[in-house]
Amino acid sequence: MAVYDYDVVVIGSGPAGEGAAMNAVKHGKRVAVVEEQDTVGGNCTHKGTIPSKALRHSVKQIIEFNTNPMFRDIGEPRWFSFPKVLKRAEKVMSNQVMLRTNFYARNRVDVYFGNAKFQDPKTIVVSGTSNGEEVLRAENIVVATGSRPYCPADIDFSHPRIYNSDTILKLNHTPRTLIIYGAGVIGSEYCSIFSGLGVKVDLIDTQSRLLSFLDGEISDALSYHLRNTAVKIRHNEEYESVVGDDHGVVLNLKSGKRIRADAFLWCNGRTGNTDNLNIEASGLTPNGRGQLAVDQTYKTEVDHIYAVGDVIGWPSLASAALDQGRSAAADLVKSPTFRYINEVPTGIYTIPEISSIGKTEEELTRECVPYEVGQAFFKDTARAQISGQPVGMLKLLFHRETLQILGIHCFGDQASEIVHIGQAIMRQEGSANTIEYFVNTTFNYPTMAEAYRVAAIAGLNRISNL
Repeated sequence: MAVYDYDVVVIGSGPAGEGAAMNAVKHGKRVAVVEEQDTVGGNCTHKGTIPSKALRHSVKQIIEFNTNPMFRDIGEPRWFSFPKVLKRAEKVMSNQVMLRTNFYARNRVDVYFGNAKFQDPKTIVVSGTSNGEEVLRAENIVVATGSRPYCPADIDFSHPRIYNSDTILKLNHTPRTLIIYGAGVIGSEYCSIFSGLGVKVDLIDTQSRLLSFLDGEISDALSYHLRNTAVKIRHNEEYESVVGDDHGVVLNLKSGKRIRADAFLWCNGRTGNTDNLNIEASGLTPNGRGQLAVDQTYKTEVDHIYAVGDVIGWPSLASAALDQGRSAAADLVKSPTFRYINEVPTGIYTIPEISSIGKTEEELTRECVPYEVGQAFFKDTARAQISGQPVGMLKLLFHRETLQILGIHCFGDQASEIVHIGQAIMRQEGSANTIEYFVNTTFNYPTMAEAYRVAAIAGLNRISNL
């Protein structure tokens, strides 16, 4: 059995693992990465962020084709199957794998494809590699194993019509009707994708409103537009049983409702991937969701072991995971560039998409902060009219007295891009992070960015009328 010594061993090659590995090797450390799949990229590339967003993009193009009168000169509205749309996502995934493989090769990071298990707090045994079993010893270990869908034992996920958010990528037909259980970010995104393909969707929400962490007005807008695509949203519901047969799936709810559909998609909860690591040998104990606790430097209770990404829970975003990995590596090499990742914009890739950062109206109201609102509706902006994407708005929340920007909420096409303009201004210090910046800055015309100027002027006008 071969034994290799490293400065850092990273378990997992998703965004968190990649961020940790690349930052550590740039600081002169000898680094190894262990990945259980056959190629690098982690669940982000193969099962989560990349495939779902590539799917969404294709569906968005289909919707535009089928609803834009200009395309009627080309032909009648077309129907596209889920497997056909998925093929484009697979091409994007392949490109991402190639790109990331080159990252590791170029930076001389050793990658082991196999299953990692702790032998002791500083030793990892990798089984299933091309060389059999190999042992990696390291001064520091970074656990970046990600998460997977939580699958309750009383639902038969081996049934060919019952899926979770990972296995849905193996769907080889297009159902006419679909039940999605769980209306969080993943459930809402897949709801948009399938309804965009013309599938009749029942979206089961265990909460009283969609994505309750969002600003209420944004949440309401999403609900409206999902219903506008014939989605049936059912709030405050819990399942009693899920029964699959040869013709479809029956969902029995505790409220007494019974719903039948061609297929069922479970999107309710995630579990940290720690159960196959022999984690006890490291001295760590995961919580009931398989997640590891960390401090403000991403260290676990074992001083030389770090944990980053979905395996530590919130915010469970690829963007945050990459930065967490980089920060963990910065701490272990004692770099002054370390920062704790706590200002993360929300990016939800529904159709239309949603992005926000900072406080919501509900939070500011509870905290008794004197705030005002400035809004710009995309239907009134020239760029949105030109692009044929008039749905949505930009909403700025700011302090009524200091004019400091307190929250930015965007719903509509390119929302996840638009929010970063405001995020950059929010991060400035002193008087530079006020709403006046947008009034005193000349934006290109026509652009979506000019919505900031429109919203800022509208907000200041509300103050002047008091």
